[in-house]
Amino acid sequence: MQSLRELYKIGRGPSSSHTMGPERAVKIMRERFPEADEIRVKLYGSLALTGKGHSTDAVIEKTSAPLKCTVEWDETSDCPVHPNTMDLAMYRAGALLGEKRVYSVGGGTVAFDGEPAERYEKYADDNIYPLNTYTEIAKYCKSHKLRLWQYVQKYEGEEIFDYLAEVWEAMKTSVHQGLTATGVLPGVLGTKRRARKLFYQRHMDESAQTKENRLVCSYAFAVSEQNASGGIIVTAPTCGACGVVPSVLKYMQETRGFTDEQIIHALAAGGIIGNLIKKNASISGAECGCQAEIGSACSMASAALADLFEMGLGQIEYAAEVAMEHHLGLTCDPIAGLVQIPCIERNAVAAMRAINALSLANFLADTRKISFDIIVKTMYNTGRDLLTSYRETSAGGLAKYYELK
Repeated sequence: MQSLRELYKIGRGPSSSHTMGPERAVKIMRERFPEADEIRVKLYGSLALTGKGHSTDAVIEKTSAPLKCTVEWDETSDCPVHPNTMDLAMYRAGALLGEKRVYSVGGGTVAFDGEPAERYEKYADDNIYPLNTYTEIAKYCKSHKLRLWQYVQKYEGEEIFDYLAEVWEAMKTSVHQGLTATGVLPGVLGTKRRARKLFYQRHMDESAQTKENRLVCSYAFAVSEQNASGGIIVTAPTCGACGVVPSVLKYMQETRGFTDEQIIHALAAGGIIGNLIKKNASISGAECGCQAEIGSACSMASAALADLFEMGLGQIEYAAEVAMEHHLGLTCDPIAGLVQIPCIERNAVAAMRAINALSLANFLADTRKISFDIIVKTMYNTGRDLLTSYRETSAGGLAKYYELK
């Protein structure tokens, strides 16, 4: 598995696959061909079908400047390798310098066709972590008396915690900015920002449980709305699911007094879960539906919470497994291709579900029948079986039946 730096990326929304990935691809091609004066990009599959709503063309043009830039949309050709496929061609004075097919595989990560990832990504070495299943990792940690964050430390060194400290600060900043912002999000839907209202508008007879739900949801809305507006967020594991992990960790820090160091360790534990999903399945909505994004984020958040409360490896596994199991089959059907409806609310619902999974793990882990590794495999095959219309194409589900006014 790769470094957690490849999982947690700090960048601009609204989509890791549709903005951060293409942005990265353009930057790499410009580095390879510094003499180019023109770039031509052709988008296929989900990139073509929902690219306008996700601002794919805008980020490509911005990243290409001052080069002449042409973006072409191909909504019909097959994408046999990955649904987020793009061709980039570099020119000088009309003459072709070089071209490459690139896949945006989720979480802002790109894959250049026929090339090892370490050639173009500093932290993309797939052998940072030698073990690739939770069963193997748990066995190793038990035999060496390690917690998951200590397993991360063993293979990435102390410096990974410096990076995760930056990640945590970025997460908290996105919550704060989202709670203070007002107005309407960009795009044809006219979606109002609601995080601030959730945070301040208390129920007239508010119980402790209602308050917890309201605050956690307000934090998830805050980050997700920042993402939808093109603000700076952290992929956890993607832009579209970026509100789940920070919302639950911020709430627990505020109400339970956990230190930043404890939160950073929890991010490391949750990162292992995200890495396992990315390695053995997918975190791409275009490849496996929203279960791969929101489901993965919920698993990461549940595992992070379980680590935060110093639960055992079996309890952490149970929390992560339960979180994913009950997102199986979740479709990716963003209305108008915007990462707003149903995406923002899904972040809030998944955040609450992560807390529920933590509670179940506290009581029921010893009755567990399904392993986390099995649920990851199940999610991947379920996602591949989904109709294309339910995999970030905006051709099915809510995106099909909602009528734009």
